[in-house]
Amino acid sequence: MEESPRGGAVSEIPERRGVRAAALAVLAALAALLAPACRAAEDPEVTPPVAATSTRHAAPSGRRPGVVNIDTEQGLNSTSAAGTGLVLDQSGFVLTNNHVIQGATSIKGTDTDDHRTYTARVVGYDKAGDIAVIRLDGASGLKAAVFGDASRVRVGDPVTAVGNAGGRGGNPSVVTGLVTSLGQSVTARDESDGTSERLTGLIETSAPIRPGDSGGPLLDTGGTVIGINTAAAGGAELKQKGAHRGYAIPAGRALEIARQIQRGQASETVHIGPTALLGVKVRGTGAEQGALVAEVVPGTPAETAGVPVGVTIVALGGRRVESATALTDLMLAHHPGDDVLLEWTTAQGVRQSAVLHLTDGPPQ
Repeated sequence: MEESPRGGAVSEIPERRGVRAAALAVLAALAALLAPACRAAEDPEVTPPVAATSTRHAAPSGRRPGVVNIDTEQGLNSTSAAGTGLVLDQSGFVLTNNHVIQGATSIKGTDTDDHRTYTARVVGYDKAGDIAVIRLDGASGLKAAVFGDASRVRVGDPVTAVGNAGGRGGNPSVVTGLVTSLGQSVTARDESDGTSERLTGLIETSAPIRPGDSGGPLLDTGGTVIGINTAAAGGAELKQKGAHRGYAIPAGRALEIARQIQRGQASETVHIGPTALLGVKVRGTGAEQGALVAEVVPGTPAETAGVPVGVTIVALGGRRVESATALTDLMLAHHPGDDVLLEWTTAQGVRQSAVLHLTDGPPQ
């Protein structure tokens, strides 16, 4: 299988959560400036892409349909990151990828039409679908992006990807390419904690999407949004052939999730409002059950309750924790202010528990 980076957030240091080893290899030329914090896209069944020569350049005004540069701070990891978003309406609702704002303790959005910068808050997110909605505080009169019909897209159609490539800010940059396949599937994997999401039904393009472009638009020749850029592949063999594989979530699907979030309708995968903080960093145990506590964050509910490093969390709120990913998913059902029973086993097999009072935390 081939590993490759998401076209997503860009981090200042490689230790931030979500950094992919494959991303460092693909983007070695950027190492002196920024280390990418992107998810690897593993794709065992990919249609060979159509090679396309592309040029990255500043986007003309007609190619900036409500694009927002997103900058985040990740206070728990002392890192910063950048990505892209799309204005949904004039009041400041902005659609982006979940992995762009994942882990953020503060968010700023800059409208590239008028270059005004706003603080932003997370309205809600769908971790499984990699879609999030943020709102720019105090924004009004913004120009909304124009969304098209992705069902009309065909292989061979020319497309343009717009975004905050490299996290440099300013006017969005542009790359062009062709639609090389439809209905593609990739697995976005986080090598730091073993978590992953399987994304399906994606538009594949030869446009060279880069970290920072995630959450930005994939445009048709009419300048309408047909997809949300979310991942990229760029193995050595592809690079030698001058080919690229970028992946975008079809616009209709992204909008459906975004509208659900705007309506405040939580579901099994959609979390609405602030995220609850437990205060542990976990990884898989290699066994059938549990999430191994690799670190307890100072000043968090886990530290207050005396959760030790090295124990295995086996239940949350009376529900079994089967893996690190399962613990994250269970936390999505809780909100700041909840009291929840956490259960764990020690290295000696002793089962212990404590009630934690959850506080505000970054998006999952």
